[in-house]
Amino acid sequence: MLRHWLGVVLAAALAAAIFAGGGWGVAHMTRLAAQNISLTSISGLSALGVLLLVGLFLGILMVAPVSPLATALPGLLLLAWTGLLGLDAQLATRIIPLRSEAYGMGFRTMLVSGVLVVLGALMICPVFVPSRWRRRGGDDAESADGEDEIPGRPAQTRLLS
Repeated sequence: MLRHWLGVVLAAALAAAIFAGGGWGVAHMTRLAAQNISLTSISGLSALGVLLLVGLFLGILMVAPVSPLATALPGLLLLAWTGLLGLDAQLATRIIPLRSEAYGMGFRTMLVSGVLVVLGALMICPVFVPSRWRRRGGDDAESADGEDEIPGRPAQTRLLS
């Protein structure tokens, strides 16, 4: 149960990283492209670096042995926000926090371009892997003495069971 609470805390951190880091990075890269400045400049590399760090944080949470809520909650939020964009575009863009700042403008760019729907769909995938909901090192009496194993055959990982 504690790991699910940790997952909720990590979900809030991931949502903040996607909004602040992703939004700032996309806004900065868009501004650089409008000014015809290369990404190999210092400001271009800093924007790319921030986006890479957000992606690394997301990737670690996708495969780390934490609760799947860590990626599912922000993913559902992104999917819901994109659904709201389809229903009422003005409302979806009006409720973006700090929309006059670079963070909000970059987040809006990701929202209307469809990046957030793809990201949200990817982020909910760990929820559908049953082994992510179980505790590590639980009391499995299934194959304790190894009698179920067949010689010459790899042991089952129980990843999808």
